[in-house]
Amino acid sequence: MELVTITAALGVASKAFNYLKNGIAIGKDLSDMHKQVSTFMTSASDIDNMEKRAKNPTLFQSIFKGNAIEKMALESFTAKKKLEKQRYELKQLINLQYGPGGWSELMAIEGKIRKDRAELVYKKQQLMDKVLNWIGIVFISATVIGFIFLLLWLWKQEKGFN
Repeated sequence: MELVTITAALGVASKAFNYLKNGIAIGKDLSDMHKQVSTFMTSASDIDNMEKRAKNPTLFQSIFKGNAIEKMALESFTAKKKLEKQRYELKQLINLQYGPGGWSELMAIEGKIRKDRAELVYKKQQLMDKVLNWIGIVFISATVIGFIFLLLWLWKQEKGFN
């Protein structure tokens, strides 16, 4: 969950978008560009997921990466807006070339890609976030409890010496 990841995902999406835009302009069939469609949609899905993760950071991330999370939220917002613009332009091109049915077909593909990514990648990320959160909670709790026992031990030692 880093800024580099958002920038990389946006770069990949933009490259795929430019390929699609140029391909549609020269009359390539959308099915011939399925790899670029998939790449664009996967990157868009990844950016959406990163934005959600930035909005709901784990306790561990909030404590140790507070400023990075704010930067990531801003970066993901900016990337999302750029993707919305690209998506709109792509919609216009596809509607001109293939009619409204072409865009509907593309949206069906995107839905499948998002569903597959959610099952394969994002659930693993959520599990890892939960594990890190619990590790952070256990570590902080152990530290606080250890400090309390240290204070009690020091207090007992002081009482014993008086």
